[in-house]
Order: sequence, then structure tokens, then C-alpha cells
Amino acid sequence: MINSRRLEDLEADVAVKARAFLTLCSSELDPSLHVIIVSTYRDFDTQAALYAQGRTAPGKIVTWAGPGDSFHNWRVAFDVAIYRNGKYVDDKTDADKAIWAAVGMIGERCGLEWAGRWKTRRESAHFQAAGVTIAWLKSENERNA
Repeated sequence: MINSRRLEDLEADVAVKARAFLTLCSSELDPSLHVIIVSTYRDFDTQAALYAQGRTAPGKIVTWAGPGDSFHNWRVAFDVAIYRNGKYVDDKTDADKAIWAAVGMIGERCGLEWAGRWKTRRESAHFQAAGVTIAWLKSENERNA
């Protein structure tokens, strides 16, 4: 099973945007804040195991996407975590939501879609290639197979 954190495991154009994103986060955010990549590419087996969590396996639900239905499976998405002075920043308080919003806007400036703006199943930590759909990714995979 593969659950990578490496930018090299993303499609090249997404990796370039992710690097620009990390650079801007480092230069524009308060120095007490540190943004790290926690997930890039996941294979289908890993996605299946994550999808089972909270459903048929112990734990809480951590994804709404089954195998093949996650942008991570197609190497066009990554998740981040934010730490303030070494402590994880969630998005529960207004101050922490503002930090996530600032990080989200940086991602958007880099040409990424930020899932923190989604109307349903919002994910503050998730960034992906803009304008891409799962259906298109699947059809491209079939076409190139």
C-alpha cells in the first residue's frame, strides 16, 4: 500500500504548484506557522482502507472517496497540516479558521483548487489541480492504457 507525502509523486504541474505554495506559505505567513505536506499520492488499496475506516473498519470516517474516486489516486491532490510553534492548528476557532483561509488563498493564488471553499464535504487541508474532474481523469487513464 502506498500513501506518499512526496511532491515527486504528484503530476509534474501539480508538484510545481505545490512547491510554489509551500514557498509562499513560508514567506508570507507568521513565522510561528509551519505548513507541511501530509499526503500526496495514494494507491487504490490505501484509498480502500481509508474509505473503510468508520464504515467497515474501526475508526472515524476520514474520506468520502472510495478507490479511484479520490484526486489523490490520480496524483493531482495533496493534503497539508499547519503547525503553530509545533502544535497542530485545527479549524475550530475563528482565529484558526482565519489561518486556514489565508493558507487556502495562497493555494488558490498558486493555481490550485482549495477544498476549503467547497459547499459540501469541505476539507480545509485539501488542495488539488483546478478544473479537473474524476470522470476526466478516469477517461484519460483508460485512453492512455
